[in-house]
Amino acid sequence: MAETEQTGIVALLVADAKDEHAAVVQYLNHAYAMGEGELAAEIEAIARDEMRHFDWLCEAIVERGGDPPVERGFVDRAGATIPEWMQADVAAEERAITQYRAHQAAINDPALKRLIERILWDEESHRDKFAHFVEKAQMEGLTPPTPEAVVDKAGTGRVRDILNQGIRHEYTVILQYLYHSFVMPECEVGREMEMQAINEMQHLGWLAEELSGLGGQPEIEHTEIDLSQETPAMLRADIAAERAVEQVYSSQLQEIEDPDLRGLVDMIRKHEAYHAEVFTDLLAEVEAEQRKGGEAEERTTSPLGQLTVGSLIGSK
Repeated sequence: MAETEQTGIVALLVADAKDEHAAVVQYLNHAYAMGEGELAAEIEAIARDEMRHFDWLCEAIVERGGDPPVERGFVDRAGATIPEWMQADVAAEERAITQYRAHQAAINDPALKRLIERILWDEESHRDKFAHFVEKAQMEGLTPPTPEAVVDKAGTGRVRDILNQGIRHEYTVILQYLYHSFVMPECEVGREMEMQAINEMQHLGWLAEELSGLGGQPEIEHTEIDLSQETPAMLRADIAAERAVEQVYSSQLQEIEDPDLRGLVDMIRKHEAYHAEVFTDLLAEVEAEQRKGGEAEERTTSPLGQLTVGSLIGSK
């Protein structure tokens, strides 16, 4: 395949990955804003589908020499009612279907065409589900909980800030660990990165649900993401992120009075400490392997390393 054609394909896949990322955030925003319930759970399940699409596309991008995006596409924040949100989600799926069909027609790679076809099946199903959710919300008169419906106890505002700070951290490291897992040359390290990203997704969901229960709106926005591509640099950045947030969570525990919420934040803090230890062990393994590789290379390229039995005999 010509390099220019490969570059064009990667550009299409990057656009699709950004839109999948946006869909995840849009759908989670809507699910969390609804509070607990069957409809919110169904929307979260659709968001997980979109995350799988994002993962598949990023792997395809890396396989073709591209850089997986951490940026996202358009997130529709319009609407104030559940039917309006569901209609926005129908529109997002229709845009995705149109774009995927156009990209599928523009790509000759059989494997990629199959991948896009697989994703299209999901998107068409999602569109139909969201259309059904519009009707369901209208017929049942579903309305999102409002801050006025939540008892605003003293200190609730600060707790909301704490939860949103945690959400921003979790979202940031999800993207960071996924990026590192996509570009990771060592399979074991990459798999561990992906596993920790999944755990961070759980944290984000738990914190967002707690925040919604207090009448707050989750701020799914990220801070600075480390985009290192050398394995030791990646792991050092990930260790630093975990150590820093462990300290933040430890200090915030002193400000949280609710015992259940304190227990949740403390459990997340312990998870972060565990992640840091896992990454520290992996870094030690990687550095040990690199030292062994460097010593082997030095033996091969040094004057002694280049000597043979014949040259030794001839030198006498």
